[in-house]
Amino acid sequence: MKLNVPDMTCGHCKAAVEKAIIDLDSAADVRVDLPGRTVEVTTTAAESAVLNALLAEGYPATLA
Repeated sequence: MKLNVPDMTCGHCKAAVEKAIIDLDSAADVRVDLPGRTVEVTTTAAESAVLNALLAEGYPATLA
């Protein structure tokens, strides 16, 4: 899935987003495009679970 994460603006943000997804699914493949503020995720977790995990970390996201 591809996500827009507009509040992701720095390296700390990138790390927090990656950690939130990996904590949800340790086998997830997470590719962050910081300048584009997008994240591509390959995971078995539900889209809603990923979106909720990011929201809980303070990074509201939408499906791209």
